[in-house]
Amino acid sequence: MATTGNNTASERVLHIRFKRSDTEQITETLQAIDAGEAPEPYFECTFHDSDQLHQVTRPKNLELLRTIAREEPSGIRETARLVDRDVRQVHRNLRELEALGLLEFETVGQSKRPTVWYDTIAVDLPLLESDGEYDTADA
Repeated sequence: MATTGNNTASERVLHIRFKRSDTEQITETLQAIDAGEAPEPYFECTFHDSDQLHQVTRPKNLELLRTIAREEPSGIRETARLVDRDVRQVHRNLRELEALGLLEFETVGQSKRPTVWYDTIAVDLPLLESDGEYDTADA
């Protein structure tokens, strides 16, 4: 995941891209850093496997991400209660989202608290190839 860019402080957007990164945005941000400027954070995940993209956009996973962003649950059990699902299923889905880089776990006592650092997900899914080649970096 790249952390460069132009988000406003009030809204943190995670850009999900399929097969290609926003290299122009990354280049502009690196130039700003080289010039001694402090650019706004830019969060991006680029996936090269359509199954990974599908994992992100599955309704149950989106429900989990929305619930975590909105409710800030104290742990996995509370997250499961908020979405009215089995704890084991929620735990499995949360681990899947963690592996994709979409959430982190914060240890609070005996609990693992799922957290997200963004408010919105913007998905860029090109239907046609651009004139440039796709980025080949792993997500």
